[in-house]
Amino acid sequence: MPLIVLLLLTCCSLQLQGSPPVWTLDQLGQIQLPDVRIESVTHHSAEETYRNIRVGHVVVLGKIGGSIGFECLLPDEWNQRFVMGGGGGLVGSIQNAARGYANEGYATVGTDTGHQAGGTDGSWALNNVEALVNFGHVAVHRTAEVAKALIRSYYGNGPVKSYFYGCSRGGGQALMEAQRYPEDFDGIVSGAPAFDWTGIAAMGVHMAQALYPDPNHLNQTLLGREDLERLYEGIMEQVDAQDGLKDGIVEDPSNVVFDLTKVSGLSAEQQAVIQAIYEGPVRGGRSLYPGFPLGAEAGDGGWYQWITGPVPDLVSLSFAFSTNIMKFFLFNDPEWDYATYDFSDWDKDSELAASVLSAVDPNLQPFASRGGKLILWHGWSDAALPAQATIDYYQEVLNLDPKAMDHTRLFMIPGCYHCGGGPGISQVDWLAVLVDWVEGGTAPDRVIARKGATQRSPEKTRPLFPYPDKAQYDGKGDVDDASSFVRRNE
Repeated sequence: MPLIVLLLLTCCSLQLQGSPPVWTLDQLGQIQLPDVRIESVTHHSAEETYRNIRVGHVVVLGKIGGSIGFECLLPDEWNQRFVMGGGGGLVGSIQNAARGYANEGYATVGTDTGHQAGGTDGSWALNNVEALVNFGHVAVHRTAEVAKALIRSYYGNGPVKSYFYGCSRGGGQALMEAQRYPEDFDGIVSGAPAFDWTGIAAMGVHMAQALYPDPNHLNQTLLGREDLERLYEGIMEQVDAQDGLKDGIVEDPSNVVFDLTKVSGLSAEQQAVIQAIYEGPVRGGRSLYPGFPLGAEAGDGGWYQWITGPVPDLVSLSFAFSTNIMKFFLFNDPEWDYATYDFSDWDKDSELAASVLSAVDPNLQPFASRGGKLILWHGWSDAALPAQATIDYYQEVLNLDPKAMDHTRLFMIPGCYHCGGGPGISQVDWLAVLVDWVEGGTAPDRVIARKGATQRSPEKTRPLFPYPDKAQYDGKGDVDDASSFVRRNE
C-alpha cells in the first residue's frame, strides 16, 4: 500500500476514535469571542451523570449579544461531530433537543433564542424587534457559530460534520437554517415543524372562534372529553380497516372515506365545530392554513390538550400560542381580541411578522449545492400542527426541484402524535439515519420505526417509506413485525 494512502487511512481512523481536548478549562473560560460573554465553564466526570449525561464533559454557559443564552457541551472523548438541538414552544429557556447525543461523543449546543419566559408567553416580543428577530432566526445561527468557535478552540480543530436536530419549534428552526443559513449544517432533521408562524396563528384563532365564540366564557367548551372519545370511536369504526389492517392505526388519514354525520351523539353545532377544525381557516375561497386530519381526537396528546380544552390557565395550547402570536408578534397589542377578528386584512396584517418568523421558502438549492441533506418527518395524528402543512411545503420543494429527493425526504408516521407518542409506531433515531445519508451516502429509503416493549406486549416495528409511498400489510405475517409490510407506491 502506498505510504500516502496509509497515512490518510491512519488520519481518518484517529478522527473516528475521538479527539481529546487541547485547552484547559481556564483557557476556555478566558476565550475572547466578539460580542460573547462566557459565564461559566465546568467539568463533570462520567461518574456524576450530570443531567442525564453519562460521559465526562465540559459545560460552557454564556451569552451572545447580551441576551442570547446558550449551553455548549464538550465531551471528553469527542467524535469529531457537532449537533445543535432545537427548542419547543416559544422557547424562553435554554433548550436542546439533541443534548443526549453528548453521550455518543457529539459536541452539542442549545439556546434560549434571546429571551427568558414561559413556553406560551409572547409578551417579551412586545415592541421589541430585536427579540423577535433573535427568536425568528438570528439566535440559532449565532449560537451555532459560537459553538463551532468553542469546539475549534477546545479540541484544536473544528467538526468534520455539523448537524441540526429539532421537532416542533425546533423543526421550524431546522427549516429556517436550511433556507437562510445553508452553510451552518451538513445535515438537518426537521420533525413536525412549526415553520409557518402566521399560518399557525390563523389556524389557532379560527379554532378559538369556533370553540369559544364568547371570550367571557373560556371555561366552557363545545367539545368535552366524552364528545372527543365518541368522535374518535366513530371515526375508527368507519376508517380503521380501510388500509387493510384493523389495528387502531390509520395509515393515511387523507385517503379514507369518512362521514361525520354517521357518528352518533353529536349535535349539529358540535359537528359544525369539528368540521371547522378539519377544514382550517378559509377566507374568500382561499385556505389560510390546512386543517387537521383524522386520528388525534382522543387521548392525552390529542385534541383536549391542544385544541378544545379547557385546560387550566391556557384554555388550550393552541389558544395560548395563537393569541400570544397575534397580540405580541403581529399587532403589538396586549388587548387584541381574537373573537372579533375577521381576517379581512390578513395578508397585510401578517406580512411583516411572517418575513421574520416563517420558513416557507421551498428553494433549498443553496443548501443542497454544498451537499446538505434534509430529513422531514411528521406524525399523521399530530394535534398541535396539521401534518398537511408539512406535506404541502414538501410538495412545493419537489415542484421547484424535481430531483429534490436527492437531498430532501419526507416521512409520514401513521398514528404518531406531536413529536412522538400516540397509538402508532414512531420511535426512530433520526440523527443516525441522517448521518448514514450525509457521511455514508445511504439515502433513507426504508426506515424502521419501533415501539418499546411493555409488560403486556413485545417490541413492535414497522417500516416507514419516503412520502408519498407508504407501508401496506402483506396479509399474512406478524402485524407487529416490520417484515410483514411491503412498500405501496402512490
